[in-house]
Amino acid sequence: MLLAALVLLVAGVLMVGGAAWWAVDHYTGKVDRIAGVFPTKVPAAAQPAPSAGGQTFLLVGVDSRSDLPTTGRDAKAPEWKYGAQRSDTMMLVHLPADHSGAYVVSLPRDSWVDIPGHGRAKLNAAFSWGGPPLLIDTVQRLTKVRIDHLAVIDWDGFKKLTDSVGGVDLVVDGTRRHLNGTQALTYVRERHHLPRGDFDRTHRQQYFLRTLLAKVMRPSTFSNPVRATEVLDDLTAAVSVDDRLGDGDLRALLWDNKKVRPGTMVFMNAPAKGTDMISGQSVVLLDPAAGADLWRAMREDALDLYLQSHDVDELGATTP
Repeated sequence: MLLAALVLLVAGVLMVGGAAWWAVDHYTGKVDRIAGVFPTKVPAAAQPAPSAGGQTFLLVGVDSRSDLPTTGRDAKAPEWKYGAQRSDTMMLVHLPADHSGAYVVSLPRDSWVDIPGHGRAKLNAAFSWGGPPLLIDTVQRLTKVRIDHLAVIDWDGFKKLTDSVGGVDLVVDGTRRHLNGTQALTYVRERHHLPRGDFDRTHRQQYFLRTLLAKVMRPSTFSNPVRATEVLDDLTAAVSVDDRLGDGDLRALLWDNKKVRPGTMVFMNAPAKGTDMISGQSVVLLDPAAGADLWRAMREDALDLYLQSHDVDELGATTP
């Protein structure tokens, strides 16, 4: 669901298509910014230290329950209103300092966590109760990883982006299927009929994202200038990012990571013990001990070494 990750790879797309640098300047300037997304009243002891290298993004897919778009350049409703939205999908994306790839870690929305000021609840409730600042504060306290930037997309933007590239082809239950935006949204939100519930749903979201990235970054996608303009217009119109990520910062980020491709991206789930029922709710129980190793590797910009010595719930070739 988090097609906001595409923003991180626009430079690579443009280089593949042979577009001029002025296009990068033009499209980074069209990305919508959200003010005040970072928490401000956090005790010093709860503030995560800066990472040893690289940058970490929190990518959020919002279930806004709104008939109007809430993210991106065409937003006509607030991106957050108390109780009206929940973060249906959350991924931490770590871009290492050597620009060798990207590491995407999904945080199940039903993870049972401590939410500052609210006690224990599902992770997605943090966005509902306090918008981006409370969600970022919650994730930072959970992982002790500093969130450098935020990117958000809602259902409306998700469907438009999918349709703008002509839909995607996915292998679903052993059968190759072509999905448009509405069908793809149903696919990434399904969980009740999946063998592992939320864990398979997060892998579906990762599989969809990887497939879409691969399609967007084909040279053929940008061989037609008119088509390229339409795709990039839809891309930059759908996503909102924090206002600390200025145009110059985004251009530098895109240039530094221009060689990143879907094949150099690793998708995985946060370590979990399983699921349980708490207060009548189905929840995901994260594994604090196993998670500590993962988050430490992210803080130390050493996820490549972490993967060599740990078994992870990594995305395979296909998903249920």
